[in-house]
Amino acid sequence: MEVRSPAAGLLQTVHVRRGEAVRRGQLLVSIESSVEQSAAATARFRAQAQGGLELARQKVLALREKARRMNELQAEEFVAPQAAEDIRAELKLAEAELKSAEENAELARLEHRQAEDQLKRRQIHSPFNGVVVDQYLYPGALVDGGEGRKPILKIAQTDPLAVQALLPLRLFPRLKIGQTVSVVPEAPFQTPIAARLRTVDRVVDAAAGTVGIVADLPNATQRLPAGLRCKLRL
Repeated sequence: MEVRSPAAGLLQTVHVRRGEAVRRGQLLVSIESSVEQSAAATARFRAQAQGGLELARQKVLALREKARRMNELQAEEFVAPQAAEDIRAELKLAEAELKSAEENAELARLEHRQAEDQLKRRQIHSPFNGVVVDQYLYPGALVDGGEGRKPILKIAQTDPLAVQALLPLRLFPRLKIGQTVSVVPEAPFQTPIAARLRTVDRVVDAAAGTVGIVADLPNATQRLPAGLRCKLRL
């Protein structure tokens, strides 16, 4: 698998070297991200700021209490109806301001999440357990995001190992996804190992009379290198 950056920028750090084993989720590459870090910090401050929202809430609470007292006074005819109506109108306006403040707070939280996602795009992590096969770019190089751009690293998955095999077509009825098969690697790794069928091709090679399969072989100890030839037994 070739590792490319989803974002353009200056290659800051390559955290692994050729031949080094990597774990799933391990940080492989960092792209210079000072601008994105500042944007994320600003968005985090806005998302955590509660002053405007709390002010709007307190204003609504105060006006609700004032409107309640005004209604009591109006019922006893101590105040003019217009005064009570003015308070109710002021309360509706304050409630609208509170809703606007709540919407702005939610928008700030979404903008913070977006800024954090942009920042995460500047760091590339390993999608699986494997080994670094090659390094194409080094710190200081300019990387340009996109599938067609030059890769930074090439890594190979080593846990689980993918066992690919071609079997006689007559065995097709016996092949079931999830079934256990025995894999015997070439010398000096000749101990049979249990693997589980992940894929059985639904299109066969009629000319050769074969069907392709892929099995997952556990390799948590990294005892087996990738690329070995092997034999498969059903």
